Amino acid sequence: MDMKKAVLAFAMSMIPVSAVLAESYTLDPRHTFPRLAIDHMGFSTVYGHFNNTSGKLEMDRAAQTGSVEVTIDASSIDTAYDKRDEHLRSPDFLNVAEYPEITFKSTGVTYNSDVLSSVDGEITILGVTKPITLTVDRMKCGANPLDKKDTCGFDASATLKRSDFGMNYGIPGVGDEMKLMIGVEAIKDE
Repeated sequence: MDMKKAVLAFAMSMIPVSAVLAESYTLDPRHTFPRLAIDHMGFSTVYGHFNNTSGKLEMDRAAQTGSVEVTIDASSIDTAYDKRDEHLRSPDFLNVAEYPEITFKSTGVTYNSDVLSSVDGEITILGVTKPITLTVDRMKCGANPLDKKDTCGFDASATLKRSDFGMNYGIPGVGDEMKLMIGVEAIKDE
């Protein structure tokens, strides 16, 4: 074996097995939609979703490690009522002029067997960062039957308080507690 091959073989042996097995995915913005649900005066639940989301997913199911990063365009809020959406973009709620993004960055993951079951992390809304745990309700990885690309998808949810982020407008008529649900599809990076 020549010197170059010996050095390469030695270098490869120094890379942890988990680094070799880790898989990276990019969130598919056409199939990733964070949603929210919030009480409206006790009469109904208002639902909305964000139309523009980006991010990365990395996981090693064998080593049971991984990370998730999500960036949500706050101005893409959509509740199917333009006047309400304009109000949600205002300083009363999301203040998108000053805080155009909502971000989530994981700090740890938990698996049940080789299936992701929860993701601990930090969510930033209105410039305020708080810890949050997303419960993974469903996860599936495999070849997409339409385009044959390796894809992982999951549904995750958590409940948070708007007031923890300084979003106090309308409380208690507009609920303080907000359920966040994130449906994700991510395509394996090549």
